[in-house]
Amino acid sequence: MQSVDASPARRRVRGPAAALALEDGSVFRGTAFGAEGTSFGEAVFNTSMTGYQEVLTDPSYAGQIVIMTSPHQGNTGVNDDDAESSAMHLAGFAVREASRTAPSWRAEATVQQALAAAGVVAIEGIDTRRLTRLVRARGSMRAGVSTVDLDPASLVERVRATPGMAGADLATTAGTPTIVESAAIVGPATTARGRVLRVAAVDFGMKRNILRLMAAAGIEATVFPARTPPDDIARGGFDGVFLSNGPGDPSATTDGVAATRALLGTVPLFGICLGHQLLGIALGGRTFKMSFGHRGTNQPVLDVRSGRVEITSHNHGFAVDPAAWELRDGATAQTDHGRVVLSHRNLNDGTLEGMRCLDVPAFGVQYHPEAAPGPHDSRSLFDEFRTLMETAV
Repeated sequence: MQSVDASPARRRVRGPAAALALEDGSVFRGTAFGAEGTSFGEAVFNTSMTGYQEVLTDPSYAGQIVIMTSPHQGNTGVNDDDAESSAMHLAGFAVREASRTAPSWRAEATVQQALAAAGVVAIEGIDTRRLTRLVRARGSMRAGVSTVDLDPASLVERVRATPGMAGADLATTAGTPTIVESAAIVGPATTARGRVLRVAAVDFGMKRNILRLMAAAGIEATVFPARTPPDDIARGGFDGVFLSNGPGDPSATTDGVAATRALLGTVPLFGICLGHQLLGIALGGRTFKMSFGHRGTNQPVLDVRSGRVEITSHNHGFAVDPAAWELRDGATAQTDHGRVVLSHRNLNDGTLEGMRCLDVPAFGVQYHPEAAPGPHDSRSLFDEFRTLMETAV
């Protein structure tokens, strides 16, 4: 077991002690700046330079302790307008240094205040660079962060007793528990595009900016809970179905897979992140757990169709396996629902980032074109969804 203390610069800051432990036995000592208590989850890192409030309020981070690689967080505070959901879902937060003030005219609270109010345990003053390198080298690990249990051996033992992310069905409880109209959340859809289209959005942990961009594309959504039976959706006479992002293992989200499979071919479908993974499984494919995943706003993705490279926002630890269909650039593959093509590929590690069905109206992307802080390279996908619904027979 290796224990790492806070740096000398951080020891000068007075505050409650906190510790972060990994299942490999590494322990980092720092200072608490959120809620008091102990929390467990999967340690992951995010490389974004901006957008910490999107990270904090993204339901896709449920069950995860997020390490921010950018050293200074909280500079502009938090506000209700920038929240991507009504709560913080992450298990814990780890940063090099948290801003003590929120010098922005839009700020309604500091990050410390928001974390404490949400009950999220957070730690600062640790060597996040070393911690990130550990996760990068050894893969995402079970972890715990505590302001109460500061004994290294005890905290590591408790971490090792917690379940991992593989097999975890977190998406079914991350979204809305009741049916809600998008207009009540983000306002009405624009009519500049002609007829307003109606979409059933299955909420596995959806971010609000998805609804904002749909509204801008002339699409209004009825948001359904994750376990809504497909017959209930089919009876609504919607122009399309959207499958949202969300947390957990896609193969464990069995209700979502079954609903996607039932709806394929009956209505145009668009999936983002977890929704894309559920589409892949419903087509007869499979997903796999990545070593440390993609989390950040700087992932280069090739649009195979146009040759255009887009910088994209990511937050996922699972991916669709193209080997299930021997899917590769420039070729079609046969699935349980007809032919499919690889539409987008990650230029860092070659993983599948998007696919489009040729015999049924459906497509999905692994990344987040709706990223509120940016980048915005891929926002045209919402227009593609509209076009798919307008042209589907």
